[in-house]
This record gives sequence, C-alpha cells and structure tokens, in this order.
Amino acid sequence: MIRLALVRHAKSEWGSAALSDHDRPLDAQGLRDAPLMAARLADTGFVPDAIVSSTARRARTTAAAFGERFGLEPVLRPGLYGAPAEELLEAAVHQRAPSVIVVAHDPGMSVLAERLSGEIAHMPTCAVATFTWRDEDDWDVASALDPDEWTFDSPP
Repeated sequence: MIRLALVRHAKSEWGSAALSDHDRPLDAQGLRDAPLMAARLADTGFVPDAIVSSTARRARTTAAAFGERFGLEPVLRPGLYGAPAEELLEAAVHQRAPSVIVVAHDPGMSVLAERLSGEIAHMPTCAVATFTWRDEDDWDVASALDPDEWTFDSPP
C-alpha cells in the first residue's frame, strides 16, 4: 500500500516588509493549527514513514509539528518552495517510503490535490489531504494511477 498526505503550510504572518517571503513565520493561528492538524491526521490511523518539506520557514515549522507528532525528522527540499504539482508528487516518489507527508505551498498543493481527488479545488492553510493506493507498493506505478481513496480535512 502507498499513502500520501499533502499538507499545506499553516497560516503565516504578512506584517514585516523586512522579511523575505521565504522567511515568513507562522502566526498565532498557524502555531495553533499545525499541531492540531497533525493530531487529527494521527487520529485517522495515518502513520508516515517520511516527511518532506519546503525549506520556507512557514513550511519547516508546519513540518516540524507533524514530525514531532509522528517522531520523524522532516527532510527539507529547497525545490519544494513554490513547486508545481509534478515536483510535489516527485518529492514523495523520491522518498521511496510506503507512506509520505509532503508539506509545501499553493498553488502546487491545490493543483495536485485536485488532480488526485478530482474534487478538492483548494487547499486552505494547514489543510491535509490523504491519498491511498491499496494494491500498489511501487511509487512509480501508484503515481501514474488514480488513488483508491482520499480524504480531506482543514482547520476549524
């Protein structure tokens, strides 16, 4: 079985012109939502083998909350900052782990979620979409097929 969780980074601050987009931190809501959504994902029985994240501060911090919940150190990939859907999926494939969380940004996250689900039109901040290929154990095969099932959850 192959499982993928797409996690859009939690809500970030916009206030400081002194910070680059890459360096924006999570705001109070984002700091609350990231561990909450990690716990909600854990409650579904999803157990990741790897977490891969954009290097942007808001994504790293979100990934760290998921990593803390699941006892994993996120792998940081600079290419995920602003990556299109194809690169986000390739980041999961590259991990070669049966169950992967990818933490990154829009619009790539929403495009990939829509492509895999056929229904998810938008991934709000800290939304989690999971995809399962029950009869596959090879990412190369799974990534070329529609998943057998998917879920979507977002912060209250």
